[in-house]
Amino acid sequence: MWLHPTKWSYKILTIVKTTAVIVPVVSVLVIYLGRMTELNTKRDTVRGVVKENLTLRLFMLVGALMLMGSLTEYFLRKQSMHWLTFLAGWSFALASFAIRRRAIAALGQFWSLHVEIRKEHQLVQTGPFRWVRHPTYSSMILELLAVGMILNAAFSLAIVWLVFVPILVWRIRLEEAALVEKFGEGYRNYQRRTPALLPYRRPQL
Repeated sequence: MWLHPTKWSYKILTIVKTTAVIVPVVSVLVIYLGRMTELNTKRDTVRGVVKENLTLRLFMLVGALMLMGSLTEYFLRKQSMHWLTFLAGWSFALASFAIRRRAIAALGQFWSLHVEIRKEHQLVQTGPFRWVRHPTYSSMILELLAVGMILNAAFSLAIVWLVFVPILVWRIRLEEAALVEKFGEGYRNYQRRTPALLPYRRPQL
């Protein structure tokens, strides 16, 4: 027996509404799991002296807080997909992964999750390092923005930002102090001609 057109319309509308609620949630979970998989990937790197490893744990905590806070805000406010912010969020997420992968490839055996300096360390200025000194941290900013935009969680993003920025500034200062100690004037020259996080000028040869 054929269903009445009104019933079909109601079922279709229900499916569309349910999909609009679920897709953003699945999206941020996929982004988060992708990030965790990336963190746990074994890489062929050279061991060195770890100058600091607390900030990595704090970054992971911030990521978890952003995920949980954004999901909580999303459901409490009874949100659903907004195409404009959803697509913008996914654009940021894909850019984040692309930048991070290129940064890892450029660093090669010198890649590390910590502030770690090797005896044979080289100052890498290729790939995304031509544009910014810390492309991995730039990718983290894009990732946080992606989650907030996909879930329309402006309040959670603002709160997490207050925690994330001081940790990021601390990490950059520790890392740059270690790099100046290792490379001296060579790194200072790199600092002068290359922005830290935002590629607001073209690379200088």
